[in-house]
Amino acid sequence: MTIVHIRWMNGHMDGLDGSLTVPDKNQFQHILRLLNTNVDGKNKIMVALTSIKGVGRRYANIACKKADVDLNKRAGELSNEELERIVTILQNPSQYKIPNWFLNRQKDIVDGKYSQVLSNGLDNKMREDLERLKKIRAHRGLRHYWGLRVRGQHTKTTGRRGRTVGVSKKK
Repeated sequence: MTIVHIRWMNGHMDGLDGSLTVPDKNQFQHILRLLNTNVDGKNKIMVALTSIKGVGRRYANIACKKADVDLNKRAGELSNEELERIVTILQNPSQYKIPNWFLNRQKDIVDGKYSQVLSNGLDNKMREDLERLKKIRAHRGLRHYWGLRVRGQHTKTTGRRGRTVGVSKKK
């Protein structure tokens, strides 16, 4: 593996000597495909993982730490084995002792399980929840159905731009 040093002139210090270390071009991936999402390989691994739906900065941070991946590495520099470790931790957090309060789907209404829902699964769960709320005619479901604010905001004066009400002219 040949190492190429690039000196940054605008004062950013990435390495100890102020240089950005980039591995050989054959081993660096500019775009990674993780969990049906394109991940930018030029970003640091923690920031790059946040482009996956359902993964925030803190969840990406704890997943990288559990996988023993250096947080200063770029996403494109990681080996396939490291990426596999990160993906398995993201998909199965309870096996790696990530606490339940950290997860984004707690005590699921259908099966009562705690899980971290990612990418397409997150969209499906959200749609199922909204359909259930509409079906049982809950207040939240009805507000979603009508396209109004759901969380108790005032609607008399704010949020008018999206709606267009036509005015008929007198002839």
